[in-house]
Amino acid sequence: MRTQVGIIGAGPSGLLLARLLHLHGIGCVIVEARSRAYCEGRIRAGVMEHDAAQMMRDAGVGERMDREGLLHHGVILRFNGRDHRIDLTGLTGKSIMVYGQHEVVKDLIAANLAAGIPILFETPDVAIHGITGPAPRIAFQNGAIDCDFIAGCDGFHGISRPAMPVQGFDRIYPFGWLGILSQSPPPHEELIYASHDNGFALASMRSPTISRLYLQVAPDEDEANWPDERIWAELQTRLGHHIVPGPILQKGVTAMRSFVAEPMQLGRLFLAGDSAHIVPPTGAKGMNLAYGDVALLARALAAYFADGSETDLAGYSSTALRRVWKAERFSWWLTSLMHRFENHTPFERRMQQAELDYITSSPTGAATLAENYVGLPML
Repeated sequence: MRTQVGIIGAGPSGLLLARLLHLHGIGCVIVEARSRAYCEGRIRAGVMEHDAAQMMRDAGVGERMDREGLLHHGVILRFNGRDHRIDLTGLTGKSIMVYGQHEVVKDLIAANLAAGIPILFETPDVAIHGITGPAPRIAFQNGAIDCDFIAGCDGFHGISRPAMPVQGFDRIYPFGWLGILSQSPPPHEELIYASHDNGFALASMRSPTISRLYLQVAPDEDEANWPDERIWAELQTRLGHHIVPGPILQKGVTAMRSFVAEPMQLGRLFLAGDSAHIVPPTGAKGMNLAYGDVALLARALAAYFADGSETDLAGYSSTALRRVWKAERFSWWLTSLMHRFENHTPFERRMQQAELDYITSSPTGAATLAENYVGLPML
């Protein structure tokens, strides 16, 4: 096969990149190791920044998101037994959209296939060749794709990042999240971030009848230690709201880390999304960072194929990393602020509480959190 841009990975970054390139008249092929059912069924983050939601609309794939998603104008910080609302829209003029990542993937897969963009699901033994030359190639069992460029959108454990020398910056957190998806009404109409002596908790949602709830636990916690009754009791304790138990549809423990790879490009290979960086989920930046990368990369590729300009392509990594590091900083800061650390002294715990008090009592402090939460500019 021959195409202009070969894309590895059918997650949000690869799928949205394909959609944007198609709108610019640029040919592409997506190669994905997993099945379509796996890609569409994997439950991940569900908070979209203001500009990420607008990118979906501009790409012509926002209709179902606007119909079924939940538009939020604020978030709740809970500490010392009290709720404090951060007015996102009042402070920034922007909002967030609660819409599951697997729903985003469904919308993008359907749109791309309808547009005739090839998506090669269940493609084994993928390898990358010739990225420093003029004709890179994606090889796989029983086939290959010759490209002008390759976009590595295949996640943290994919093949793209190992295909180039990078420096990795890593932070492993001494806790994880026990997350559940339950058939029960959310305890509040907006997200609740709770700092409690027992540990952090988060109440989110996927719909008015489906809740997404999290508890801070040890990173190697055995979920078998958390029967349903214990989970509901601890959520009630930490969140302090009326929790309505319901059937738990999904349960799992996720370890937390921050990671950034530099650079994000070599020759004709460009990394985007989780293949280049990971954030702890506290700041709700994972998919949104991927969208920021894709916005830059699509613009750079469009300029190249329009008039041969390589300026934006050459500057892709440095430009993307400026936004990546700012999002990493926010995610690290919010994670450090809201969670309990076993090695914290009473002084450090008081510093967390004092900062929370400052954020929720100072318009400037609240505006700083709100600006980062709704998302910094993508371009």
